[in-house]
Amino acid sequence: MRTDKIFLLIRVTVRTEYQHIHDAIQELQKETDYHIGSTENVEVLETEIMDYKLKN
Repeated sequence: MRTDKIFLLIRVTVRTEYQHIHDAIQELQKETDYHIGSTENVEVLETEIMDYKLKN
């Protein structure tokens, strides 16, 4: 059985009271709960939300 690393991009539309979108992104990266489950033919071994670095 093969082990590969794939990247799934997720588009998120938000409404926020934050003045700077950087703060909203940082909060979402830390506080978001998500689930990516295995299927009959694919076993999910590990998931993570990767830090998104924005230029100031």
